[in-house]
Amino acid sequence: MARYTESVCRICRSEGLKLFLKGDRCYSDKCAIERRGYAPGEHGQMRARKKKSDYGIQLREKQKLKRMFRLMEKQFHGYFFKAERGKGVTGTKLLIMLERRLDNMVYRLGFAGSRDEARQLVRHGHFLVNGKKVDIPSYLTTIGDKIEVRVKSRNIAKILEAMDTVARRGIPQWLEMDKDNFSGLVKMMPNREELTMPIQEQMVVEFYSK
Repeated sequence: MARYTESVCRICRSEGLKLFLKGDRCYSDKCAIERRGYAPGEHGQMRARKKKSDYGIQLREKQKLKRMFRLMEKQFHGYFFKAERGKGVTGTKLLIMLERRLDNMVYRLGFAGSRDEARQLVRHGHFLVNGKKVDIPSYLTTIGDKIEVRVKSRNIAKILEAMDTVARRGIPQWLEMDKDNFSGLVKMMPNREELTMPIQEQMVVEFYSK
């Protein structure tokens, strides 16, 4: 299956909520879902009135989470399989594992305006983790990891712009940002209450448990 390359604003409208895929634009009055809060397409307004089955609800929750982190189905299913093993609540473990991805951390710390942008910057080798270059977006960070922009990359316009506008969405309390040194620290892993994303992760678990 090919990666989605059309307007990401259509994804938010299709799911009926903001997935914050367009960076700072999502926090402004230019956000597409603020202007047209119904599904895209000729019959978009009628689709919202249809009653969904239990399966349909579970599918939509899975799709929302997968699309929020910009993952393909096979990759997302792999994360679920890992979260399902071992002790703990599967849904919560899944969310935390996705949060640990390097591209997500780069986005959360404010070095990129969106997860798509963060993935591209990581792939181009603009970041160090504990002093070593890491260009794998799916790299899983852990407590105590220091993430920093490489010295020669600190004048990149996208990074500077993202750092200037991150105040709109804020930086999670489990992370620490040192703007002057273009670095951030993973202080701890978040608990479920601190993850404010509008996802019912138990529905995702039920979807894959059928």
